[in-house]
Order: sequence, then C-alpha cells, then structure tokens
Amino acid sequence: MWAYYFLAAIVIWLGLSSLRGGLRFARYLEAELKQEYPEFTPFVTVFVPCRGVDDGLRENLLAILGQEYPAFEIIVVADRADDPALAVVAEACRSFDRQTSPSVRVVIAGAATDSGQKVHSLRAAVGEADPQNAVFAFVDTDARPSSRWLQSLVAPLRDKTIGAATGYRWFVARGGIAAHLRSVWNASIASALGAQRDKNFCWGGSTAIRRETFEQVKVADRWRGTVSDDFTITRMLHEAALPIKFVPRCLTPSFESCSFHELIEFTTRQLKITRAYAPHLWKAVLTGSLLFGLGFFGGISLVAGRAAMGRSFATPLILLLVIFALGMMKSYLRLRAVRLVIADRRLRSFTTTLAHLTLWPLASLLFLWNALAAISRRITWRGITYELKSSSETVIIRRES
Repeated sequence: MWAYYFLAAIVIWLGLSSLRGGLRFARYLEAELKQEYPEFTPFVTVFVPCRGVDDGLRENLLAILGQEYPAFEIIVVADRADDPALAVVAEACRSFDRQTSPSVRVVIAGAATDSGQKVHSLRAAVGEADPQNAVFAFVDTDARPSSRWLQSLVAPLRDKTIGAATGYRWFVARGGIAAHLRSVWNASIASALGAQRDKNFCWGGSTAIRRETFEQVKVADRWRGTVSDDFTITRMLHEAALPIKFVPRCLTPSFESCSFHELIEFTTRQLKITRAYAPHLWKAVLTGSLLFGLGFFGGISLVAGRAAMGRSFATPLILLLVIFALGMMKSYLRLRAVRLVIADRRLRSFTTTLAHLTLWPLASLLFLWNALAAISRRITWRGITYELKSSSETVIIRRES
C-alpha cells in the first residue's frame, strides 16, 4: 500500500503541475483575445499542400479563399495532376462569389523520392511564390480557418524579432467515441502552447513566417530529407534563438469523424514523428503516461481488489478521486478557453463537454500506447509508407496510387 501511496503522490503532484499549465493556457488565451495588434498586412503567399480529399474539403477551401485580408495569393500544391482534390479546388474557386478573390495557382510537385511528400511539395511551391511576397503562410486542407485567420496570424510578424507565428488544430468531433477521444488527445498538445515563446512550436497547418526569416534560416534546404515540415521549422527557429508566437485567434477547427483504426493510426504517427524529431518530448510522454497509468488504473485495480476481499479501500479511493478531479478541472478550463475562440455550437454541446471531462484518462492511456508503438519508425501518411531513419533522413517504403 505504501508503494501505491508514494506513486499516487507523484501522480497528484504531476496533476497539480498540469492544472497550473491549464490555468496559464486559459489566462493566456483570455489576455491575447483582448490584445489589439497594430495593423500589419504585407502581401502574403498562402501555401495549401493537398493529397486526396479530406472531409469538408470544399468548405475548408472556401474559408481560405474568404480571408478578410487586403492582398494575398494562394498556391495549391499536389504531387500529381490527377489528384481528386484539385477538382474540388477548381469547383471551390468557381463557386466563390466574392468580386475580388485572391489569385489561386496550382503547382504540381511530382513524387517525393528522398523526403516526405508534404515537405517535397512545399519545397516546390515556395519557389513559385510571387517575388513581391513578404510573408509565407501555411495551412492544411483539413483545417477551416476563420475569416480573420490570416490577418491574426500575420499581425505579430510586425515585430521582426519574432521568428514565426502559429496557431494549432482543434478537432471538433463528429461521430462517436473515437472522434471525441481524438479531440481530447489532441487538446492536451494544444494546451502546451502559450506565453513562453522559446518553448512554443510551429504547427504546419497554421503557421506564418517572414520570407526573409524563412530564407535566413534556410528552411527549404533543411527540409530536404525530412518528413515533418513543422518540427523542422521549429528546430531551426530555436537554433537561431528566434521565438515562436502562439496566436490563440488562429486555433483552427478541423471537422472530421474517425474510426478507432484511424484514431490509433493518427495518434501513433504523431508520436513516431515526435520520437524522430524531438526525442526528449517522446521520453517525457512515455514517462508521464506510464506513471499516470500505474497511478490511476493501478489504483482502480487496487480499490476493486480490496473491495472484493472486504478490506478497507477508502484511502486509495480518495487518492483516485483527487487525481481524476485535477485532470477534469484542467480539461474543463481548456475547453472553456477554446470556446472563446471557436464559436461552433458542437463545442458547447453536452456530449463534447462530457467527453472532455471524462475521456482524458483514456487519452493518457492512448499516449502510453502511442509512445510504446513509437519504437518502430515506420509510418503511413496519406497513402505513403515511410521509414524515419533520422530527423534528416527519410526513406519511402511504399506508395499507394
């Protein structure tokens, strides 16, 4: 019993630290939403890499086309001309009813040979940007940004000491428990962002960087051989001591359902990429989720066992309730803060609230599974299987048509 009490004390201490992090995240969001940045609207090239048709692709593209921003162009990049996503791009452009729409160009990058397809496509697209461009912005096709997303993302770059500005993905769950569990799992990563710019990271689905900074740190060159566009940019900016600004207004919803197979595939892929590019983070996830799993689920087994034997279980039960309450409070604080940014009614539904209050222990258990599965460095991403040899060497194993 004393061994469990010691373990439970560690888990409670970690829970308190996590709750403090949740409070910092919520306060940062509230403070930033009150902040008004001076106007800064240089010409921007928005890069949209695509491969295949995501759920809600047409609506996502219309959201990108409809940005309230004075001057920008969009470059859509695919690896082949017959990608079905390009037909959706063409249809969205035709149906866009605003009189002054941005210029939209399509770049065919060809198949990657020595790097991830997304990175290969972006390297090709960057070379096609308008020469008058001052800022590069990147957005994924599964994201649906608000109408002021681009303006909010670019505004902090008025300060030339900032390396990049970033948002992050928030899954608005559609479907059953797997979709809600993915949202809860992903939310814990979102709340790692905040005021500490030297610890922030870029998310490739919502990042802006000055062109001169992009060229100064040689992003295009350093992308060669990699599979992760955002981890690579993050590393280069940290090496150059250039801070990353997290912009809460650029928390970007993704409206997708998912099966349990897709849930496991997505979450495990993220941890495998993390292990290849930021092994210290992978070790932290492995250690933290292992301690939590032993402390929480081991505690449940202990309480159930002692109850079955007719022995006292009040103390371990109280410890379990404290651990659960700490996690539940953090989840609620995070969800309440994000509701200030994303107005979708589903975030305010009883089902979503219940999921975030109750599924977080399962999300932690899923993190443990992901971290253990990350011993393998093989991932499948949008129909292409890669072997992550290192942070600068990627081997393509198989490519589906």
